[in-house]
Amino acid sequence: MSLTTYKDRILIIDDDVFTSSLVSDLLAYDYHVTVANSAQAGLEKAKSDVPPDLILLDIEMPEVDGYQTCQQLKENSQTNPIPVIFLTVKNDVVDEAYGLELGAVDYIHKPISAPILKARIKSHLLLKKTQRALEEKNARLRERVIRRTQEISRTQDAAILALTSLAETRHEETGNHIVRTQEYVKCLAMELRSYPKYRARLTADSIEALYKSAPLHDIGKVGVPDRVLMKPGKLTPDEYEEIKKHTTYGMRALKHAETMLGTNSFLRTARDIAYTHHEKWDGTGYPRGLRGEQIPLSGRLMAIADCYDAIRCKRVYKEACSHQDAYDFIVRYSGSHFDPTAVKAFQEKAEEFQAIAERFGLIARTKTPKRQAAHAGV
Repeated sequence: MSLTTYKDRILIIDDDVFTSSLVSDLLAYDYHVTVANSAQAGLEKAKSDVPPDLILLDIEMPEVDGYQTCQQLKENSQTNPIPVIFLTVKNDVVDEAYGLELGAVDYIHKPISAPILKARIKSHLLLKKTQRALEEKNARLRERVIRRTQEISRTQDAAILALTSLAETRHEETGNHIVRTQEYVKCLAMELRSYPKYRARLTADSIEALYKSAPLHDIGKVGVPDRVLMKPGKLTPDEYEEIKKHTTYGMRALKHAETMLGTNSFLRTARDIAYTHHEKWDGTGYPRGLRGEQIPLSGRLMAIADCYDAIRCKRVYKEACSHQDAYDFIVRYSGSHFDPTAVKAFQEKAEEFQAIAERFGLIARTKTPKRQAAHAGV
């Protein structure tokens, strides 16, 4: 079986039969040449299942001239990539400039010089192939970047889960507390995004950063001594001060990570959440007693999410409370404990909060319940 060498396909659009035949004969040895003797016929051939690799286009044709034909070719996504070379008797600079503005790659004057025509065709076909090769290479690189980014994201998610799980197992937190609070925060952020004040701040990327960093809100509890963190009874004032330090421990750990790895939206948001989710709107929270909008938005949202879940969960020192109990508490302390605007968003999404709680069951761990701390929600 013989192998046929691929020949680039050239389409000649010219109503002058003598010229088109001459050019066709000139190129036939090196290329697969097709001729159309009208603009309409040329457009149809250009849009065929086997489009040309390059078009030689006459300007002066009846009904639809070369300029109009070129414009139609460039307006169509299928034929736009095909390079167009004008063949014309027009030699005015203005005419040439206009043709190039329409998207043609070259402009060759009649009478045609065979060496020049062949050289120009060869150059533009080579350029097209080079561009196509670059586009394919870029596409492959984009795919590799996407895959690598996905791998990094999965690794990051796994690392977060491992760290937060480690922190939670130290004080026997309820089963899906991490997942629920993560979902609550995202729910609030999605609602606040509809408010003009927060539309620019709560982009898809910033909400994703909130969602992914929310599980780290209590990561600082790994630094709290077991005798305090796992104490089953009421905390002394000194012990309470010690457990409050988990916000500072978390902030320092995440700030150290920023120093080592460089800051980004995820680490910055995680640091803010860990440090400020126990601050209160009226300034009575900890660790710094921040007031109002001094508290980062991420911390204000986590405060509501964490409180709602703590109220709903069963503890050794209390029974689980209803959705309505948690709802009433948060609304009651709007403007004192909680950001009033965030509470408004919570009220709008209250049913979704309840659905999240049911989806990620609020069932307390039953294994070794005596080790559960009475202060697990602190």
